[in-house]
Amino acid sequence: MLGSLDCMHWRWEKCPIAWKGQFTRGDKGWSSLILEAVASQDLRIWHACFGIAGSNNDINVLNQSPLFIKQLKGQAPRVNFFVNDKEYQHGCYLVDGIYPEWAAFVKTISMPQTEKHKLFAAHQEGARKDVERAFGVLQGRFSILRRPARLYDRGDIQKVMIACIILHNMVVEDEKEAAANILDLNKEAGTSLFYHQYSHTATYRYSPRCYKGMQESEIVGLTEHSKLIW
Repeated sequence: MLGSLDCMHWRWEKCPIAWKGQFTRGDKGWSSLILEAVASQDLRIWHACFGIAGSNNDINVLNQSPLFIKQLKGQAPRVNFFVNDKEYQHGCYLVDGIYPEWAAFVKTISMPQTEKHKLFAAHQEGARKDVERAFGVLQGRFSILRRPARLYDRGDIQKVMIACIILHNMVVEDEKEAAANILDLNKEAGTSLFYHQYSHTATYRYSPRCYKGMQESEIVGLTEHSKLIW
């Protein structure tokens, strides 16, 4: 599974009047630019195509997207995996019902009848929400994306969106590394090696009065050790 695929609209407040018909969709009622993205379960955005006129639907955006260009050229990396003892050589994306019936797309079952189909539909629809969560987190982190774009040039708006996506992915990677370093809050402070090894160094760094009564060689050694740590 390569990720979940979906689109998001960003309202364009300063859209030129001559372009409003092209960038306005009937159900929205206002001009917008579309972001097509592929997000994984950890909310990292692996693919982004932004700047398509808001009057398009997801299928039109897909036809203008470079998502499958490398696959069509034979330049995409091979993906081999097994499911139920059957080998598959192409990755797939989780999508909603509007997307075409392609082998690369895994869609839900619209009207499941059997328990097996109901279970599959529930898991597919739950996993597909990863991209929706990524959109929500992206807008939550950057308030500029929650408000209408107030720039006239489409290129400038595209740079803002791409910059926000890059920063979002950097935050995701940083949070992943922080989550790997688990801190046990139930452990007593006296049993912590970090506490015994470095606590006196921090004290000497921020409390120079503690140097009173020490030999000059000891002070130099402590300050040099503090430099190495801090």
